[in-house]
Amino acid sequence: MRDGVPQDSGDVLYLHDLRVDCIIGIWDWERQTRQTIVLDLDMGVDIRAAAASDDLRDTLDYKAVAKRVIAFVEASEFRLVETLAERVAGLILQEFPVPWLRLRLDKHGAIRGAGQVGLVIERRRIDP
Repeated sequence: MRDGVPQDSGDVLYLHDLRVDCIIGIWDWERQTRQTIVLDLDMGVDIRAAAASDDLRDTLDYKAVAKRVIAFVEASEFRLVETLAERVAGLILQEFPVPWLRLRLDKHGAIRGAGQVGLVIERRRIDP
């Protein structure tokens, strides 16, 4: 690994500061109030074909990824950020041509006095 990126990953397409409102949390008030979470996604891709063809069909459509993630998160009602992060990572790996990803999930305001609270996970596609 170099600079936090697996060496066999090729290129990285990123989608940072994706803000989505959802139900998340364990406390009763959290189950009634939508909160904003912020996602940063770093996704492994190989951009060479797209760079050669200049055609969207040859790359990862980050708008499609964003729309799918937003729809999923907005409809979710998980108690733990760990569950939400794992499910979002699984969704991306299953539905898009991404061999690996790093997902950072920030639950603003989770701890008084802390500007950011959350987690970072890295996942790889497991091909049978």
